[in-house]
Amino acid sequence: MAKITASVYTSHVPAIGAAIDLGKTAEPYWAPLFKGYEFSKEWFRQHQPDVIFLVYNDHATAFSLELIPTFAIGTAAEYQPADEGWGPRPVPVVKGHPELASHIAQSVIQEDFDLTIVNKMDVDHGLTVPLSLVCGTPPQDHFEWPCAVIPFAVNVVQYPVPSGRRCFQLGQAIRRAIESYDEPLNVQIWGTGGMSHQLQGPRAGLINQAWDNAFLDQLIADPAGLAQKPHIEYVREAGSEGIELVMWLIARGAMSDVAGSGKPPKVAHRFYHVPASNTAVGHLILENP
Repeated sequence: MAKITASVYTSHVPAIGAAIDLGKTAEPYWAPLFKGYEFSKEWFRQHQPDVIFLVYNDHATAFSLELIPTFAIGTAAEYQPADEGWGPRPVPVVKGHPELASHIAQSVIQEDFDLTIVNKMDVDHGLTVPLSLVCGTPPQDHFEWPCAVIPFAVNVVQYPVPSGRRCFQLGQAIRRAIESYDEPLNVQIWGTGGMSHQLQGPRAGLINQAWDNAFLDQLIADPAGLAQKPHIEYVREAGSEGIELVMWLIARGAMSDVAGSGKPPKVAHRFYHVPASNTAVGHLILENP
């Protein structure tokens, strides 16, 4: 039986990827941010999974405003880094796990969650920046990500977007699907995006540190309560792009305490930093007991 051993949460700011790719991680502006991920890289080396189920949002690369699925699961064998206007990031091709992805799709759809099946797509910074932050940059003589990745894209770009409650329930269904897979795989589920930020309008540059840290507190201690938070509060308190945080509820919903074990997850690491390209960066690692 496959099992989820941990969940990882992180922002996926595109400028972070640019800083990595251009060798700027030690510059004074960026060094404090990357220092917050030093623990994570070592943790990942010690807890490397077979598969990462990575929840992110596409930024008009695989999907456009002509076609926006609410939930889309990648079932392909591999995914190329996307060209987001200045060339693809110099990162490895993402290798998928078609068998597990197809099993999850079958199971979750049979539980009445309507997923879009995607057999071919490129993946943008929403997926590759978290991999770079936690897995590190693969060496040139072994240029590949350390494990398989199942991309799971969520629409948090064009309204209407899914509720936090729906995302939380979906995480629970994904957990059940993974646990019903008849192969002893170690799986981690990652939720990405956020934290507070707004990219346009009179409130462009908004960052709400108090709200962000309260969100992290409740994500750890009361995820079911957090799942009831309405969209308007995300927008009002965390900015128009803060709605990306509902994707973290998918990962949190897949943890064992939510399934009824009664044992809260271990907080292996928590980090928060502002700013990174006018965005608040949050990061959390939770381990199942």
